[in-house]
Amino acid sequence: MARRSAAEGESLQRRTIKEVAARAGVSPATVSRVIGGTYPVATATRARVRRAMRELDYVVNANARALVAATSNTVAFVVNDVTGPFFAHIAQGVEQQATAEGRLCLVCTTHSDPDRELAVINLMREQRAEAVILVGGVPETPEYQERMGRLAHALDASGSRLVLCGRPALDGDVPQTVVEYDNEGGAFAVTSYLLSAGHERIALLGTVDDMPTSTARVQGYERALRGRGLSADPKLMVEGDFTRRSGYRATRELLDRKIEFSAVFAMTDMIAAGVLLALREAGIRVPEDVSVVGYDDIPLAEDLLPALTTVHVPHEELGRAAVRMALHRNEHSGQYLKMGTHVVVRDSVGPPPSPPR
Repeated sequence: MARRSAAEGESLQRRTIKEVAARAGVSPATVSRVIGGTYPVATATRARVRRAMRELDYVVNANARALVAATSNTVAFVVNDVTGPFFAHIAQGVEQQATAEGRLCLVCTTHSDPDRELAVINLMREQRAEAVILVGGVPETPEYQERMGRLAHALDASGSRLVLCGRPALDGDVPQTVVEYDNEGGAFAVTSYLLSAGHERIALLGTVDDMPTSTARVQGYERALRGRGLSADPKLMVEGDFTRRSGYRATRELLDRKIEFSAVFAMTDMIAAGVLLALREAGIRVPEDVSVVGYDDIPLAEDLLPALTTVHVPHEELGRAAVRMALHRNEHSGQYLKMGTHVVVRDSVGPPPSPPR
């Protein structure tokens, strides 16, 4: 039998793709996109195409199957700022588990820019990373959710996986792995600890609008107050970001406005470091005059003066679990894990002074 020419082979593949397209009720271009995974396709449409491929025993898509299999043995870790201790310890867990799995770990920074984050994810998809692990919050607008959902589908079609680590799940039917911790529960517990020590005027410093991490911690704070018959005072809630400088500025603002408070809940340990500096400069003792708590339990927390009472987050285990679940999806059917948090009691909380400051 004469060997079929390349042109004839391509023609046969085009006809077969057309048959799949006719069975699924879509265009041949859509079938090609589903096969190659290079463009996002609606979930329902992709399901129809794949069903048609099975029904027609479509087997001439070996190239597409090879593309899916040809991952780069790489795990991408995408983070706002690699210098932050919170992110660094999660990165350590990711790197340790990736190495144990025989994978290379790439670290990419976004500097809290949603557009850069999306561009990095798309680049990692093109590089055939086996998993793209996102850490750190960004303002999650509907547009951001929609664009991220499209990229999650594109990653899935190419054999990769979007992993949200320390971040809530995307809305809708999105292929994703989620490894988070109990943000609200930790905030509730540490606020309750302050309330049990006798504090009622508790300042909350470092809130960020439209950021899920901040929103969850605010919810935990408010829930603890409601449980004691108290309501959150807007004057005690100061916006900022998760930095030491923000904590310093917010504390100075409260003092300059002569707002009465006997305790401070800093949204992160880095914010708490700024709080302690501002209070010390103002001649205010901790915990004799004002109590201070943080969140994250980074190594710095134990070295502050006084040692900081804070909420422990299992940073390294978050990173390790993110890699395990992404690389062994068949063994983790739920693809969702929430880890617990707990209060670490040190030296920065005491009873409120009388009268409270």
